[in-house]
Amino acid sequence: MADVLKKVPVREQDAKVRATNFDEVCLGYNKEEAMEEATRCLNCKNAKCVDGCPVSIDIPAFIHEVKEGNIEEAYKVIGKSSALPAICGRVCPQESQCEGKCIRGIKGEPVSIGKLERFVADYALENDIKPVGAETKNGHKVAVIGSGPSGLTCAGDLAKKGYDVTVFEALHELGGVLVYGIPEFRLPKEKVVAKEIEKVKELGVKFETNVVIGKSTTIDQLMEDEGFEAVFIGSGAGLPMFMGIPGENSNGVFSANEYLTRSNLMKAFDDSYDTPIIAGKKVAVVGGGNVAMDAARTALRLGADVHIIYRRSEAELPARVEEVHHAKEEGVVFNLLTNPKKINVDENGNISSVTVIKMELGEPDASGRRRPVEIPGSEYDIQVDTVIMALGTSPNPLISSTTKGLETNRRKCIVADEDNGQTSKEGVFAGGDAVTGAATVILAMGAGKAGAKGIDEYLKSKEN
Repeated sequence: MADVLKKVPVREQDAKVRATNFDEVCLGYNKEEAMEEATRCLNCKNAKCVDGCPVSIDIPAFIHEVKEGNIEEAYKVIGKSSALPAICGRVCPQESQCEGKCIRGIKGEPVSIGKLERFVADYALENDIKPVGAETKNGHKVAVIGSGPSGLTCAGDLAKKGYDVTVFEALHELGGVLVYGIPEFRLPKEKVVAKEIEKVKELGVKFETNVVIGKSTTIDQLMEDEGFEAVFIGSGAGLPMFMGIPGENSNGVFSANEYLTRSNLMKAFDDSYDTPIIAGKKVAVVGGGNVAMDAARTALRLGADVHIIYRRSEAELPARVEEVHHAKEEGVVFNLLTNPKKINVDENGNISSVTVIKMELGEPDASGRRRPVEIPGSEYDIQVDTVIMALGTSPNPLISSTTKGLETNRRKCIVADEDNGQTSKEGVFAGGDAVTGAATVILAMGAGKAGAKGIDEYLKSKEN
């Protein structure tokens, strides 16, 4: 019998091998491993793990089914709460959510809830287990803007309630940040994302691509001319932030958003595609979040020596511990307590180096983290030919600027009620990064669920 205080280890590609390919790093559990890990669950009556899940999956119930070997039943339990379990099992920060609340984790390691969810979802995809949809339509039409995690979740939940849902996506491929923002080695596009979107289609949701709301049509036109009774905005946050330092407009400076989109959606990582991208031989990635790790590990796989430049210490890195661990294993160099001051170029306007300054941590700021302070006279140069800025994103103002009566805040984020997604405009709901700014996939899904609930309550109240 295995040690119940320790997780069943999960298989991964060897670091030296995976650093040269875009195949998935984590290989996941097989059925025997999943059933063994499931025996570690204490099946708590008052399950704290459920409180830690933004979409409120009945975690003890699905794990119990895994323990008994009833994988299809486990999928049905998860499917009541989540439309995207194979995605969540891979990219959710479980350590700070469900697993962070796991009672087993007090004296030992928490149950591998995320890896079990991934196993169940992958089993359902491989065996084409259908999600349970609505038996009848209720006659109401709802539009969803954006096919990222919040839009897909909202659409799936509404379809299960019998709504006629159409999702409008600006790009040529469905999935939003799931396809353009997260690399293949963390989230396979054909094997996972495309198949989970198929599951949403099987619920009866319709999709239209290459529709830019604010250009192709507007929210007012959808409601007034096309008969949509409610609209959910899940358009994400695709507008990158920059530092405003000298040299930031040089050749070879990317936003992480552009760099990852070129690599993921436009297949720049595949030699058979001729997508233009400066792969770079020496790359600096500025930032410490998951997106910075994704950009750094992508650049590494494209053949570069990669430095992460982050102004705080390792303890303050916002990226998942697993992502930092994987990046280090693969050979990414971390320049911590370091901040860029300027980007230097040669006579042709190409990057030659980045001047950085050493930092120390002072008093805590408004976020509760200690504020980084420059150490005078500590500047030095790092020789690089490419710089990727991974400093966060904000929503594109196109939708808010073309929709009368839609309130936004100073960061251009749409103002919406956290509990039901209601905006300042009647019949219009919003959630995910368009409301919060860049956040996690699972928080966007939670907002999509809240939006679906709000739309359902709103349209039912109009019937009475």
